[in-house]
Amino acid sequence: MTDSEPHVLYAKRDGIAYVTMNRPAKRNAFSPEMLVRLCDVWKDVAEDREIRVALVTGAGDQAFSSGGDLGITIPLMMRTRQPVGEWEERFAADRKQLYRAILRGASFFKPVVAAINGHALAGGAEFVLATDIRVMSSEATIGVTEVRRGLIAGGGSLVRLARQVPWAMAMELALVGEAISAEQALGMGLVNRVVPPDQVMATAEELARRISLGAPMALAKTKEAMVRSNGLSFDEAFAIEAQCTKDNAATEDAKDGPRAFMQKRPPVFTGR
Repeated sequence: MTDSEPHVLYAKRDGIAYVTMNRPAKRNAFSPEMLVRLCDVWKDVAEDREIRVALVTGAGDQAFSSGGDLGITIPLMMRTRQPVGEWEERFAADRKQLYRAILRGASFFKPVVAAINGHALAGGAEFVLATDIRVMSSEATIGVTEVRRGLIAGGGSLVRLARQVPWAMAMELALVGEAISAEQALGMGLVNRVVPPDQVMATAEELARRISLGAPMALAKTKEAMVRSNGLSFDEAFAIEAQCTKDNAATEDAKDGPRAFMQKRPPVFTGR
């Protein structure tokens, strides 16, 4: 990669949005340009009716992402560095782009698959925790390491961890601040698959393809019900599930799916 290449690569094929963090020489650390571009990408993913699922990964084979660039992005976040150049100016104008870039509080509910091709550390691990299905290289590690730098994992992990793994494990990950192996991550349910490095992208892409066979609204409403009801009482949670079910039932896709089954043909889902 050269400095002239974009820090995020974005492509769309067959209902799948391919999102690649593209700073392999810097272990895909979050630069201001990367974060601004990611915000633009997620806006497009949310608005493009053709996209059913997103697949995010890092360029190269060393890192998914090592988190915020400690020499540029973190000082800009802490206001100890003045912005230089277009991308830093754009980022400094709205520092909350960091959180939107790694899907903290995302307002859309399209599924996101992570292909964890290399180490996912600090903000990189927080990004993983914001995704829905995770395929990890057997050679990779993942760690919420912020406390070792005098920081805290404020990109969503302090809320998400204890909802995704048992309490004691969540506290160990957050407080010890050391990376764990792929097998350890699999054992605690933090990732879905651990595969050899050369199979990570193919496995994640196959999962994304299988997800994309679902109706767009059904996929989004399924995720919405699960995310929004998490941690609520049964009555509150069932009310959200009922509303999502009602919203989906009003779509053309919900009508064509059963009809296609009875007619022994593939459904034609349009997202309407």
